[in-house]
Amino acid sequence: MLVHLPILQVIVPLIAAPACLILRRPKLVWLFALFASSLAFIISILLLQQVMTAGTISYELGGWSPPWGIEYRIDKLNAFIALIISGISTVVLLAAQTSIEKEIPKDKQPLFYILYLLSLSGMLGIVTTGDAFNVFVFLEISSLSAYSLIALGKDRRALWASFQYLIMGTIGATFILIGIGLMYQMTGTLNMADLAVRLPEVAETRTITTAYVFFIVGVCLKLALFPLHFWLPNAYAYAPSIVTAFFAATSTKVAAYLLIRFTFSIFGISFSFTTLPIETMFLVMGLLGIFIASTVAIYQDNIKHVFAYSSVAQVGYMIVGFSLSTPAGLTAMLLHMFNHALMKGALFMALVAIMYRVGSSKINDLQGLGRQMPLTVAAIVVGGLSLIGVPLTVGFVSKWYLVVAAIEKGWWWLAGLVLLGSLLAVIYVWRIVETAYFKAPILGQQPVKEAPMAILVPVWLLVSANVYFGIDTRFSVEIAASAAKSLFGVAQ
Repeated sequence: MLVHLPILQVIVPLIAAPACLILRRPKLVWLFALFASSLAFIISILLLQQVMTAGTISYELGGWSPPWGIEYRIDKLNAFIALIISGISTVVLLAAQTSIEKEIPKDKQPLFYILYLLSLSGMLGIVTTGDAFNVFVFLEISSLSAYSLIALGKDRRALWASFQYLIMGTIGATFILIGIGLMYQMTGTLNMADLAVRLPEVAETRTITTAYVFFIVGVCLKLALFPLHFWLPNAYAYAPSIVTAFFAATSTKVAAYLLIRFTFSIFGISFSFTTLPIETMFLVMGLLGIFIASTVAIYQDNIKHVFAYSSVAQVGYMIVGFSLSTPAGLTAMLLHMFNHALMKGALFMALVAIMYRVGSSKINDLQGLGRQMPLTVAAIVVGGLSLIGVPLTVGFVSKWYLVVAAIEKGWWWLAGLVLLGSLLAVIYVWRIVETAYFKAPILGQQPVKEAPMAILVPVWLLVSANVYFGIDTRFSVEIAASAAKSLFGVAQ
């Protein structure tokens, strides 16, 4: 059974999705979906252990040897990302049944779990497959289910947000497919490992340069990198709260994975950072994303919009690490992908609790909530401190490694800008804290109870992870550094 873990990672949630139709009753479907996600999480842990001890795993599908047959290839990078996706999915699903009672009609709840599992399966498929065309196939599975999940939001604006995401997502997927098609035209292969061998022979052609540009633009759309981020704020704000919590912690990580995989493993460092000036381009877009998105977040009156624009800024930090084109910079990026999943997972799960009790995510509706929902608002405070980068939180670890990477490259000015960007987060986090703790409840407003334990437990699991991995960094740093060095071909 252990031999088949790579395919089981994808097959378990993929088969579980249509199987939900048989159960029908929302609670049974929820338990089944939770079981499938938990199983995928356990598989990801086992795969990561195997990769860290025995090296890269190659799994042949259908008995066809690569590059002729489809191969699933697991290394330190995608094992790490799969762990993030399946782990967040499982924690989020713990609260799903309670959360969707208030936001999704009962007859549509089984549909929610089917789409959720399909989206999870698509994300896991993207990061585990070793076939470039399969990346596109799984991307479409994940994206189509995501559009439908967003449209389930009770606010009518969810339909517009879903449509906007569909248009932008389709453009991004088309660009990615064109890039893959051009690579296939020039090399005659879709196997990623084989592409890495054959591409250098034709790297100087305009076709390959065009292929890389198309692919990068498509991935940046999916990544919501500034200024290609316009689909993200409304998608996060008007989707069901539990959907937002899942996507905010996972979807951008998958796009970042594709950026890393194709840049370092397939096109190669010399082509990506020498032939094309992407180092400067990504550095500029990353910094603009940090400062502009953080500034916009300050002026939002909806907390979901605040944290959505914050996500655009956090993507900027990841891309700044990527643009350094050094093992230290890539380590910082991978660390921030892991830590950001914990941060945004905790913050948006806390918003799940607020939506359950208050029914609104407007900042003004949080007046006095710090005394009425102390555990929920405390979770937002800890998540906000992590977002800022306060010591003893995962946010501090990410920014520390990013600052160190910038200084190692001699870019002291960049280290200063990273720290300055963190100060903007203080402003929009403080607005929420001030409203919740230092303003009296709205006159005539009914008293609000604390969120139910079914929501508080997963919220505080993620909050605790923000603190634990901010203090004990051995797990995250070891894997991120090891994956980064292997991508740069540095001896371990």
